[in-house]
Amino acid sequence: MHILLTGGTGLIGKHLCPFLLNHHKVTVLSRNPIQANVLLTHQVHAVKSLDEVDFEDIDAVINLAGEPIVNKRWSESQKRRLLDSRINLTLQISKAISRCETPPHTFISGSAIGFYGRQGDKHIDEEFNDIYPEFSHVLCRDWEHAATKAQSSKTRVCLLRTGVVLAKQGGALSKMLPAFKFGFGGPLGHGHQGMSWIHIDDMIQLILFVLTHDDLHGPINATAPNPVDNNEFSQTLGTVLSRPAMLRMPSWLLKLMMGEMSDLLIHGQFVIPNKLLAHNYRFHYPELKPALESLKL
Repeated sequence: MHILLTGGTGLIGKHLCPFLLNHHKVTVLSRNPIQANVLLTHQVHAVKSLDEVDFEDIDAVINLAGEPIVNKRWSESQKRRLLDSRINLTLQISKAISRCETPPHTFISGSAIGFYGRQGDKHIDEEFNDIYPEFSHVLCRDWEHAATKAQSSKTRVCLLRTGVVLAKQGGALSKMLPAFKFGFGGPLGHGHQGMSWIHIDDMIQLILFVLTHDDLHGPINATAPNPVDNNEFSQTLGTVLSRPAMLRMPSWLLKLMMGEMSDLLIHGQFVIPNKLLAHNYRFHYPELKPALESLKL
């Protein structure tokens, strides 16, 4: 296939690209094509604008681009950047697909489990619709809505509601590791909030799985089948690192340091990937401890 990839230099994209290149032609959209070629090799065709892409020649689009959600406090201007970086590009892609006579047959677009908002101790799947209306939901809802505009009898749209991606370098885990390695790690707030996670290898393999399974469409929870609460996550990470994980970070301090963005850490969801399980996707890392151990932290 000829695949258009956005967000190719991000955490998921840079792990995904080598697998795509094994069997497919890959065009990567990047603000810095030279840097993209250095990071992803010159096997990819890097472009700076969608105007350089002939969508009639594209078989599938994998859209992972977006401003990192936890890099800066959520001021109103930062919220706007988070929204614009996802929605504007996704709308452009949807419009380009809609104009095609022979459009891409598959459009896989990023989203996140933040779509569901905070959900206490309920275990939820793709059918769940009792949404808590906070900013993370608005962000994911509008992002998904922009992608579904490309849906037609010729193009299926898949929305990857991704959990916390566990990788050795980059992502949420790399932000946690320094404190845990020095013995200063521990639960956040009360620690009962759900943490729905996924190993980077499973994240890549499920994207490849979705790419080739035409009967999958709509929202797809990209999480391991065994979410844990923050207490268990912290204790397991401490055990894998052979470090104590006893220093609890109070909610009030997180709110003071991070403002509204702290809601992502203080609250959570227990998300189950029912669609993938129903389609017999086999997770390489369904349990947290082996997943962390495999990363050789």
